[in-house]
Amino acid sequence: MSEVTIKVEGMSCGGCVRNVTGVLKALPGVEDAQVSLEQGSATVRFDPARISVEALRAAVEDAGFDAPA
Repeated sequence: MSEVTIKVEGMSCGGCVRNVTGVLKALPGVEDAQVSLEQGSATVRFDPARISVEALRAAVEDAGFDAPA
C-alpha cells in the first residue's frame, strides 16, 4: 500500500468532506481515505497496482472539487 495526500479545494462544510470521502473510498484499490476540511486535503491509502494518483485526483474533480497537482 502507498499513501498520498491530495490537496482538495472548494470544500466548505462537513457534507463536502463526506462526499469526497465517499467518492475516494468507493474507488477500486483504495483502502482508506481521511479528508480534512481544515487542511483542505485528503490522505489516501491505496494500492498503486490498482489505481493511480491521477485517477484519485480525477475522482475528486468529478465530484465537483479541485484537486491541483
